[in-house]
Amino acid sequence: MKRWAILTVLLYALALLLLTVPVVLVAFGGWGKSGTLGLQDALGFYLNWGYWIWLGVLMAGQGLLLLLPINIAQKRLPARRPLQTPILVTAFFLANLCFAGILSILCAAFKEDGIYPFAVLAGNTVNPTSGDFIIGGIITLLIFWAVWAVIFRRYAKSDEPDALLKRSTRWLLRGSILELLVAVPSHVIIRRREDCCAPIGTFWGIATGISVMLLCFGPGVFFLFAERFERLKPKSPDENKPA
Repeated sequence: MKRWAILTVLLYALALLLLTVPVVLVAFGGWGKSGTLGLQDALGFYLNWGYWIWLGVLMAGQGLLLLLPINIAQKRLPARRPLQTPILVTAFFLANLCFAGILSILCAAFKEDGIYPFAVLAGNTVNPTSGDFIIGGIITLLIFWAVWAVIFRRYAKSDEPDALLKRSTRWLLRGSILELLVAVPSHVIIRRREDCCAPIGTFWGIATGISVMLLCFGPGVFFLFAERFERLKPKSPDENKPA
């Protein structure tokens, strides 16, 4: 089962790697007034260490989210056992969706000034640097993570393992679709203007929404592998005996 889980994570990572360049080219193509990127610029994303950190976070999240399907497939998980890992992982990605959606709205409404509220959280409103915005963004994300962990735990604390898995994927899928419905129009609005940094914020929203949406299909793909494994596994002599 663990091998199928690893294969699922690798397929997820491969899908993200293959989609990176097309999504960048579509998001920053020649249809907008602000910065246009070409093929070489899009390929340059693979040389950015931040890209690989985010990919590693997504792969780790997918792997942790598959721990529950592994236990369900192997029938090792007692009913109503505390399931902190899927709750925290789901809350983390819901927090990212919420953060990316709000960032997209702020950038669409206030242009570059939309990111200044994060500098307030970092405690520097006079001459904020990029580090202040990053710190403020991390603080905001942690707050959203804590809030979503409480909300999701409240709804899922009485779920059976299988029901919790379905709830996690359902919430993440719906959240990613809703976030994309916010981020995509916001990106179109900003690209029609001559904004400098704001398109980066809305593009982050698009990238987050697509990444989480694809992540939701991981458990389903794993169960397809697990079902195939069960069919190929030789039956024991006791199973072949007539009743």
